Amino acid sequence: MKRSFVALLLAACAAVPALAQAPAAPAVPVVALVGGTVVDVAKGTKIADATVLVQGERIVRVGASGAVAVPAGATVVPMRGQWLIPGLMNMHVHLGLKLPGAQGNALLNETDPEEVLRMADNARRTLLAGVTTVRLTGEDHGTDFALKRAIDRGEVPGPRIETAGEVIVTTGGHGSLEADGPAALSHAVRQQIKLGATWIKIAISGGISDTHGSISAAPMTDDELSTLIEVAHRNGVKVTAHNGSAEAARQALRFGIDGFEHGYHLDDAVLADMKAKGVWLVPTMVVSQPGAYEFYRKIGSPDWYLERVASTGKDHWAMLQKAIRLGVNIALGTDQFPFEPNAGTNATVAEAELYVKAGMTPLQALQSATIRAATMLGREASVGQIAAGQYADIVALPADPTADIAALRRIAFVMKGGAIVRDDGDPARVTH
Repeated sequence: MKRSFVALLLAACAAVPALAQAPAAPAVPVVALVGGTVVDVAKGTKIADATVLVQGERIVRVGASGAVAVPAGATVVPMRGQWLIPGLMNMHVHLGLKLPGAQGNALLNETDPEEVLRMADNARRTLLAGVTTVRLTGEDHGTDFALKRAIDRGEVPGPRIETAGEVIVTTGGHGSLEADGPAALSHAVRQQIKLGATWIKIAISGGISDTHGSISAAPMTDDELSTLIEVAHRNGVKVTAHNGSAEAARQALRFGIDGFEHGYHLDDAVLADMKAKGVWLVPTMVVSQPGAYEFYRKIGSPDWYLERVASTGKDHWAMLQKAIRLGVNIALGTDQFPFEPNAGTNATVAEAELYVKAGMTPLQALQSATIRAATMLGREASVGQIAAGQYADIVALPADPTADIAALRRIAFVMKGGAIVRDDGDPARVTH
């Protein structure tokens, strides 16, 4: 009897800690997007009547609805009649953009705090347009780093940001952070990386908006350019160059440049070398083609600027057609605000439409704004597809963009990291 009582007493005491423990934390809520057609942008295949399970920020399962069970308590979002694609990615963005003209002149005395607030509004509008990841290719005085931190902390809405900080140039170049000689340029590179740059952006030729310098020039010396690229690569950071010059491109390709922006006047030999070396091109076609003139009129661009746009646009278009034929790596970028009106749509969609007009298939154009852009960033494991393990960055539209890229004009649903930020069909579902 005594032994039984002791055993019962010990068992009761052992149970006390278990009873005192706090209940297990509830599971992370699940959102199920049900009934839409999921586009596999890597393969070009589709899953009809699909279910996408999202838990927290990530996709946990994708498949035919009959094969994917929706957990009890999940929030179900009907997607029947919709095509689901990854959030779009725009690889050449200036959220603080200022161009020659009346609008740019009005911003000449803008303070850094004022600029960050303006950039934050542009970031919000970018996200609502279905662009969930951007690469910033030149902002002022660390404003981009401040905005990125605020978005990452959830303080303001906006896309995921990769950023190059300020554009590094030799004195008088097409950018804001001037330095001359290998030592000074090395310091400038290290300074931007210290601040948080995940790319380095340099300018190795003039630009359309310059009042001095030639787009076809190559102002950096071999020592300057080779050292700058070496320092960035030693720090694990890629280098891209604003460039319209074939001569400057040949020089940069010798030293291992990772990409070119614009590429206005690149010739066949340069494009072939880019293809052979896997160097990326971000064409930003919208800025030199007729669809941009609505924007230029709105901001009061001067006649000399419009003339340079027109004269550059012909070579720019021919260059893109050759790059597509040769199979050069292309990632979509606009150099306009991603949401800015252009050719009856926004700049991001207009850019993709120009790629199709120049020779891409609709799937290839869609890839340039999703999986190809993710590959260029080295982030293909986390963004650029609708697949398990990826961030739940998803947009929906009522037509198949792999059949007609203009379907992107009809984006009506945007999710970033599992949060619904736009739902035209049911605004009450917006969670962020």
